[in-house]
Amino acid sequence: MLDVFTNPVTPFAQNANLLVCKTTKHAAIIDPGGDIEKLIAAINSANASLKAILLTHGHLDHVGAAKQLAETYDVDIVGPHLGDKFWLDALPRQSEMFNFPLAEVFTPNTWLADGDTFSFGEITLEVRFTPGHTPGHVIFIEHDSKRIFVGDVLFNGSVGRTDFPGGNAQQLKQSIESQIYSLPEDYTVYPGHGPTTTVGHEKRTNPFTSGRFG
Repeated sequence: MLDVFTNPVTPFAQNANLLVCKTTKHAAIIDPGGDIEKLIAAINSANASLKAILLTHGHLDHVGAAKQLAETYDVDIVGPHLGDKFWLDALPRQSEMFNFPLAEVFTPNTWLADGDTFSFGEITLEVRFTPGHTPGHVIFIEHDSKRIFVGDVLFNGSVGRTDFPGGNAQQLKQSIESQIYSLPEDYTVYPGHGPTTTVGHEKRTNPFTSGRFG
């Protein structure tokens, strides 16, 4: 039912994931951080019809191309949680800090909350609220194919930073344990950076949550 095409973008190699319904070819893209030409090429290559842009959180490397892509395809920007509004309001400052192309301030068409769902084609995603890396971070779960798109909450062998404004290490650990590790171990985890992993692998080996580190 679901095809996933992962496209690393920006100098931070952020994973912009294009989700395509196999039946309808309707698509959504999660965290289009930059390199819009590359993302448009990926949409065209998949012969997909983009229906929405979904954001896990407000950091520049995850949202940098969102406004331009939304205008190009005349689609809505959905997410993150309202708690990340201050990050979106600070996009020009973020651009300056990281020497990225200027990203304009924008407001999503829809803010997300824990327990929301979002559908496109024949695909439905569950939204879970996962603060800690940022105060308004969310993740998206597609239960039929057992896939989780976790932004910068959890990585293969690591976890998201908590030293940015609004970060909270204890809150991040609680989010991982309650919202991700509560899922079946065979669910595939798509992080915002780096390779995929599984819930079970991270529960057993991740040094930041298994008690083997710190």
